[in-house]
Amino acid sequence: MTADGNQPGQLVQQLYLAGSPQNVSRLENVLQRMQRSPQGWQLAEALLQSGDSQVRFFGALTFMIKIKLDWETLGSGDAALLLDRLLLWVVRLVNAAEGALVLRKMCASLVTYFLRPSVSWQHCVRHLLCCFRAGGAVAQQSLSENPPTDELVRQLSQLQLLTGLWFCVGLVEEVGKTDDASIETHRYRERVVSDISDVVLLLRHTMNIESTQNIRISEEGVKCYQSWVMYAHRAWIGNAMNLDPLRVLTPFALQSLTITDLFDASAEFFTDVLTNFPAFFTANDFVSLAVILSGQTAQAYITTLKSGRFDPEPMAFARLLFAYGDATVQELAKNVSDPNSAQILNQLIELLGCQGYAGAEDEVCSPCLEFWATFTEYLIDALFSPDGTPPWLEDARQQITRVIEACWKKILTPPWDVAQTWDSEDRSSFNAFRADVEDLLQSSFTLMGIGIFERFADLALESLHNHAWPQLEATLFCLNALSDVIAEEESSDHVLSRLFGSSLFTDIIGDHSNVHPFKTRQTAVNLVISYTTFFERHTGYLPPMLNFLFESLKAYPLAAITAKAILSTCWACRKALLPELNAFLRQYEILLTWPNVESTTKAKVMGAIAGIVQALPSDEEKVDPLNMLLRFVENDVQLFLNSLKAGQYEEAQAHGLCALRCLTYMGQAFQAPDDVAIDLDAETLNRTIWSEESIHPSQARIIELMSTVTSSMRRDSDIMEAGCQILRTGYKESVPGPFVFPAFVTEQFVVATDLQTAQLAYVLDTAGTSLSQQSCAPELVHNAAVTYLIHSLRLIRSLGGNPAADPELASGCINLAEKLIPRFLHTFLNPQVHSDIPNLFSFSLRCLAAAEIMPKRAAAMFW
Repeated sequence: MTADGNQPGQLVQQLYLAGSPQNVSRLENVLQRMQRSPQGWQLAEALLQSGDSQVRFFGALTFMIKIKLDWETLGSGDAALLLDRLLLWVVRLVNAAEGALVLRKMCASLVTYFLRPSVSWQHCVRHLLCCFRAGGAVAQQSLSENPPTDELVRQLSQLQLLTGLWFCVGLVEEVGKTDDASIETHRYRERVVSDISDVVLLLRHTMNIESTQNIRISEEGVKCYQSWVMYAHRAWIGNAMNLDPLRVLTPFALQSLTITDLFDASAEFFTDVLTNFPAFFTANDFVSLAVILSGQTAQAYITTLKSGRFDPEPMAFARLLFAYGDATVQELAKNVSDPNSAQILNQLIELLGCQGYAGAEDEVCSPCLEFWATFTEYLIDALFSPDGTPPWLEDARQQITRVIEACWKKILTPPWDVAQTWDSEDRSSFNAFRADVEDLLQSSFTLMGIGIFERFADLALESLHNHAWPQLEATLFCLNALSDVIAEEESSDHVLSRLFGSSLFTDIIGDHSNVHPFKTRQTAVNLVISYTTFFERHTGYLPPMLNFLFESLKAYPLAAITAKAILSTCWACRKALLPELNAFLRQYEILLTWPNVESTTKAKVMGAIAGIVQALPSDEEKVDPLNMLLRFVENDVQLFLNSLKAGQYEEAQAHGLCALRCLTYMGQAFQAPDDVAIDLDAETLNRTIWSEESIHPSQARIIELMSTVTSSMRRDSDIMEAGCQILRTGYKESVPGPFVFPAFVTEQFVVATDLQTAQLAYVLDTAGTSLSQQSCAPELVHNAAVTYLIHSLRLIRSLGGNPAADPELASGCINLAEKLIPRFLHTFLNPQVHSDIPNLFSFSLRCLAAAEIMPKRAAAMFW
């Protein structure tokens, strides 16, 4: 009795009643003190005698806690007596028809006893079974006087058998969790191995439904078998266990697969073992499984799944089928003509055709596709085998053709009203499935060759003719997927010519009968991006494609991807588009009149036009169109200044960022194309209008536009990052150009910064990058290096020499100093920095000792 007069059982009952958290916590503390007291053993015995099952459960729990906490206080005689008491209580509770919850906890107490150091409980499973027969605890020394285990199990009641199974499961699972490196673990496992013969006899009886005539016992037998097989996997890897005794039980598990009420448990067993330990099964086991998986019951499950009913039992079958497929993929591929293999492969294709959209409604298509990806990979390995192409490959390859057709149907996008009902997870799952189909198509091209590409092109033309927009979108998606493996190959040009020479681009724009053309147009735009190299080789197909792109640009949801397509097309086909330069400029003026045009859209289209300007034969010819583009940018900068003056900072930031992004894309467009050869020995290499002693007016306009925006909003991260990107566009150029600025431009940009400047670390990194500028005079670069070092030292002083004040800036300063060392070591000896160099070294040492990873890594690289 406690201090407040309550019996322990009453406290337990109060604990399980709904109460305040404070009261629950108080009761838990009281009961825990009682459990851990020296009288805790008596408490467990008293609680187990209660008429309340919750109190009895707490009693069983108390036994387990006491064994864990007070084991060292027990002598050898006490330990033996404790085992007798535990066994006696288990027998009593079973005879009293105790519920599963309490009995499982008592089995857990027995397992806890088994795992105590110095315990030598041998043949524990047989010992428990003998106690059941005797109706009480029996001495370990008298186990041999009892009947053999196979006879003994036939004499036990259903609850005794169940309890024996629960003990076997807990025993093997807890031993399996022990540390492999422990000496005690080795002893535990030796004793477990000695119990296998008794466990097998118990399982042989309980798994055989003809013996028990009890579904629950057979189900628990299968679950127990699963635990022992998975334990055997771990022991088998360490060569510590013979699998043959357990393998004799597999036929009983196979029999359970054919019994409806046992299917879930047995399917889980086979799925688990096939996935994690397929070596456990023999060749005959796989044959028997194949017969079951290709039988009439299996086909009934397939029919249920195809109808869109993903109930637990059919789903369990699907998981089993996938696990079997993964475990036997090589044999399935080699034996396509075998009736069972053919039926299983056919089922795996059928499961790609279940009703419902992938991921959002259909739960089996994604794991099914994973199997076919594995199947395809194996065929590819066989195709390139050093022993030559195997004779079975052609039959197996036909399966991939059927799979691709099924996948094509499965990736059809849903109608708009259906898609509106999906949440983000549904959309993500559907898109993930399409991405997996994309991967499968790319892999299968190795097997199928140009034929699969031609098939999709024909299918696209057929869908286009019928205005079947969902089917056309799915087909264009598949052609997109194949672009990575075929776009650069001219062997596909005759196929693409038929597609792009059709009415594809005009029909998609012209049909407004339903909402599907929108998704189809989006995929068609992606197709243009994927096959830009085709249009580069065959410029005659450009006009209808570009008309399609500019029409698509009007659709706000398509604007971003369309602008990207225009950009890639103009850069790739810049020379062919020179005659259309004025048309592009007019089109840009029209674009500016549209409402809600994103800044990135404007910037990419301007970058596209700049790419065409770059292709003009002479620099003199480039000036006028360049100035036209700059006038557009000046309009944005003027809007920026007007908004800034009116105090409309968000609007100002948007206009300023738009102007800078336009300049960035223009700078990238004016970079020399990779396929243009540069004569490094030419005497006139640097004699251009951009390399004269005075800055060209157009170049001065670019610098002024950039400076106007960045100098006004130095604390805005996006603005400062965009300014750095404009500068960077000219660094890698080996010849002068409008965006290849003199070194002092970067210098002025950098030295104008202070601790309040946004993206300061990126600005310093830009300064370091500028030191590799190829087109600038060496002496000017050397002067810039001194300027950057002086500024970096000034920033370090502003930090107070403390890296933790701004770890990102601290690492930026050290990184810049580190970049100076290889080529500009003399800057450290310049009189202007002489007095501050010791501060740099001491600051770098403090960075090494800093807790933050960025300055620590930078300092390590510096030293």
